[in-house]
Amino acid sequence: MLIDNVGVHRELLDEAKHRASQATGIPVERMLMAATHTHSAPPARAEDIALRWPKASLAASSEAYALYEAAVEANRQYMAHLVRQIAAAVEQAVRNLEPAEIGWAVTELPDHLNNRRWFRKPGTIPADPFGGTSDRVQMNPPVASPDLIEPAGPVDPGLTIVGVRTRRGEPLALVANYSLHYVGGTPPGQVSADYFGEFARQIRERLGAGEKFVGILSNGTSGDVNNIDFRQPRPRREPFEQIRLVAESVAQRAFEAYKTVRHRRSVELKMVQRELRLALRKPTEAQLAFARAALEANDDSKLPRNAKAYARRALAAASGPDTVDVPLQAIRIGELGLVAIPFEVFAETGLEIKKKSPLRPTFTISFANGSYGYLPTPEQHALGGYETWLGTCRVEIEASRKVTAAVLEMLEELAR
Repeated sequence: MLIDNVGVHRELLDEAKHRASQATGIPVERMLMAATHTHSAPPARAEDIALRWPKASLAASSEAYALYEAAVEANRQYMAHLVRQIAAAVEQAVRNLEPAEIGWAVTELPDHLNNRRWFRKPGTIPADPFGGTSDRVQMNPPVASPDLIEPAGPVDPGLTIVGVRTRRGEPLALVANYSLHYVGGTPPGQVSADYFGEFARQIRERLGAGEKFVGILSNGTSGDVNNIDFRQPRPRREPFEQIRLVAESVAQRAFEAYKTVRHRRSVELKMVQRELRLALRKPTEAQLAFARAALEANDDSKLPRNAKAYARRALAAASGPDTVDVPLQAIRIGELGLVAIPFEVFAETGLEIKKKSPLRPTFTISFANGSYGYLPTPEQHALGGYETWLGTCRVEIEASRKVTAAVLEMLEELAR
């Protein structure tokens, strides 16, 4: 199941899974739920409000505090509603079950993909939120800047589709997987499913499918990939225009791939779920000292950008747990492999999993079964940048290697 949300906490998804399991009998460990990572939908992460607008900073203003309380309550109601709707969607899917055929195909579409982490000339990268100046790469640097050198990593151009149709040949569902963070270009204050939702509409249209058809675009390994070509300025777009353009292109390529699919009436289905324990990062003494000073500062203009937000994250990390158990899943559908990872996974990790998997093809769904932040490789950690900062990346520097090893081991188990 894919959810139009920037990221959903594991606790909410676990609650939704338990509700759905009680209603349908499907074991919770046989459910895969992931966010698309649209940035124009509210996050289902309770601590977001508390970290951005702590009560202490609002105490002097009764109006601000009232707004804070209203936001907290609205967020609570939204998350409760989300749990109910997720469970209801699973129940609806079970009611719609019928004999079907399944097939898959892989194609490529590099057109819309750009690594967003760039090397820049020495001395041109701003300080990090803790005042550090050791970053060698910058996320989303100024477009067409003469200081740009080269991207710090690859992109994964793969577009995988899994099609399901009735025994009569009518399309029932199509799940696509593409490694693009999101598109954006929505007006402020408007809620949107981004290009993920527009893809669903357009692929249904191309397939001539009925109202019960479900089109899904899942987010692959796009933690360091977006839709901006930093080498040259993009023509000015109207709101939602870029979303439509990208979705149309991805849907058309998916449709072309669908025409090559060989549907099967019988395939081997296997799934495994494991828990992986990872260490949580802790701030250094220097970072803690900077964080405390930043929170006491009266003039934010003298601080690095977002210094106070990251200061609160650092203090929370210092007093928080030392480890976290994250859920990993692997699925086999015939010769096809699928892994689900609850992080914003970098493209190079996804490419490594595809290359080393015993099942061909294999793809990765990120933001799955939880939301634990970015998963840079150790090599990317050494380069610095937004995705590696404490407070953006919560887990140990070796985490990507441990996750990769774990899911490959799970795929090997399924391949036997």
